Amino acid sequence: QVQLVESGGGLVQAGDSLRLSCAASGRTFSSYGMGWFRQAPGKEREFVATVSWNGRSTYYADSVKGRFIISRDNAKNTVYLQMNSLKPEDTAVYYCAAGSGPLYSGSYGYYDYWGQGTQVTVSS
Repeated sequence: QVQLVESGGGLVQAGDSLRLSCAASGRTFSSYGMGWFRQAPGKEREFVATVSWNGRSTYYADSVKGRFIISRDNAKNTVYLQMNSLKPEDTAVYYCAAGSGPLYSGSYGYYDYWGQGTQVTVSS
């Protein structure tokens, strides 16, 4: 079992930055890849970013590439999502997820455990 708790969401203006955190407990954190997904009202949950177990490999959705950075600190059992140059279309509930293995993946089905989500709202 893995428990995931996101934090760091909020209301910001377009162009601002936010850093989301996801604290994990349970299974050995360094044994699995992590991902961030988001879900806007009336839309399906979509992939945002993912990182491998050791932090060396990352992959991003085209919509956030160059603006968002995913990282992890295995000593703190935490994964981060640094979001820069935020746009109104980034408004969503952001979820972190723990993968079924050590690799990274943009596939929803790869992830076994999910956090409760944190709201990010970007005003224009």
